[in-house]
Amino acid sequence: MPMNTFRILIADPLAEEGIQLLRDEPAFTVEVKPKLSPAELLQAVRGADALIVRSGSRVTAEVIHAADRLKVIGRAGVGLDNVDAEAASKRGIIVMNVPWGNTISTAEHTMSLILALARNIPSATQSMKTGQWNRSAFVGIELYGKTLGVIGLGKIGTEVAKRALAFGMRVVAHDPYLPEERARQLDIGLVSFEELLRTADYITVHTPLMPETKHLLSTPQFQRMKPGVRLINCARGGIIDEAALEVALRDGRVAGAALDVFEAEPPKRTSLITHEHVVATPHLGASTEEAQVNVAVEIAAQVRDALLGRGIRNAVNMLSLDAATLEAVQPYVSLAEKLGLLIAQLADGSVQEIKLVYVGDPTLRETSPITIGCLKGLLTPAVGESVNYVNAAMIASERGIKVVEAKSSEAHDFANLIAIEAQTANGTLTVHGSLFTRRDPRLVRLDRYYVDAIPAGHMLITTNVDKPGLVGHIGTILAQANINIAGMTFGRETPGGSAITVINVDSPVPPEVLQRIQAVPNVLGVKLVTL
Repeated sequence: MPMNTFRILIADPLAEEGIQLLRDEPAFTVEVKPKLSPAELLQAVRGADALIVRSGSRVTAEVIHAADRLKVIGRAGVGLDNVDAEAASKRGIIVMNVPWGNTISTAEHTMSLILALARNIPSATQSMKTGQWNRSAFVGIELYGKTLGVIGLGKIGTEVAKRALAFGMRVVAHDPYLPEERARQLDIGLVSFEELLRTADYITVHTPLMPETKHLLSTPQFQRMKPGVRLINCARGGIIDEAALEVALRDGRVAGAALDVFEAEPPKRTSLITHEHVVATPHLGASTEEAQVNVAVEIAAQVRDALLGRGIRNAVNMLSLDAATLEAVQPYVSLAEKLGLLIAQLADGSVQEIKLVYVGDPTLRETSPITIGCLKGLLTPAVGESVNYVNAAMIASERGIKVVEAKSSEAHDFANLIAIEAQTANGTLTVHGSLFTRRDPRLVRLDRYYVDAIPAGHMLITTNVDKPGLVGHIGTILAQANINIAGMTFGRETPGGSAITVINVDSPVPPEVLQRIQAVPNVLGVKLVTL
């Protein structure tokens, strides 16, 4: 094979327009091999310079290890749960996706499900197909004047809200990462999670699936919802607890549900699918001709440009820097991303301004990639896989987040320091991080407390009064729950005064264990964050 020829393997069905764009390049040899078995993919990826997949093929660490020439992995869609991006990063392989290609398609499908649910269209259609004419059995309700609650006001949630407003609905939204001013511009009421549950006639979810959104809507939430509420999920299976939903439908607390995504696909809970008040579709949110063409053309263009050195777009695991600069800043980027993710989970209210001050390390001249890393971490809980190093700054700007950067030569206790101050409507959160031996990240300050913690994995953070026995009490509770402590650090202002305890644990801490810790004497507050 000539040295200037790149071999591209397409391992899932892709719209012909995208395939043709690649075939038009003289330097490319394109092989379309959809529906390969895992063993066949291991063989086929050898010698490939680029691999393009959708959701069917799993690009595991084993596949990546077998790829001896792979430079780019392109995912024709938003999700990356079938691509081991970490393994790819270790091999220096670019992983890219198409964050917005299915936005309109998914928003329209959401509205289709809302209308089908309101007017009993699937049941009425099935009745007609059996020769019946039973108008009274399928009396529906109007959308006009009803309240739609949108959980997650990103690109898709915003497009759904616009369409609901056109139907005369009142739209409220809960998104802790969206400034109120942005919501007002959209004519949407920004409300608390509790108020949304209490007032919405319809609730649609548009958040990523993360530990904090797993079963976001379950029995406790159903019990606080307006009786007769209708639920829609075109985002990710698992955000709505399907077992609890089936009970709520049976009890009449929830009047109906429209589901396009499921905890297991194909879904195993057939009794939920066949429920008379459930509208179900087989993950069709992105399944329009236009969306399929859009993502195919976009990922093909991104892969083409990356291979030909024309630039990198929508890379989820790398910055567009020369090798020397990337090597110098990468540890700081990783640290800043962890600190941003920490702020996102600890800040009280949506972040309106974030200020980053870089202290020390005179060799560090390029700080903008570090700021982008922080923004990516900050925005990940809100928009999930849609945010990357390329678009993080743009998304922050769209959400009205002001970003301020500064450098300081002021003498400090650390050879290098990233000092971040996040301003919300409810106050300020300060986080400092440093690198030990220029590689090992550390959380060294949290608000007014100095600590020494590894920002990784599951971290239990408590504010408390500095009293003897407290740490032992917390340790006992964790031990009883079979949760192992990996590390622990403390910070306090004065002996016997206010203090903070940061505990790294090896596994998530269930809500009931958090409640037990909260009830310990002298514990003022407790949070679990995942980095």
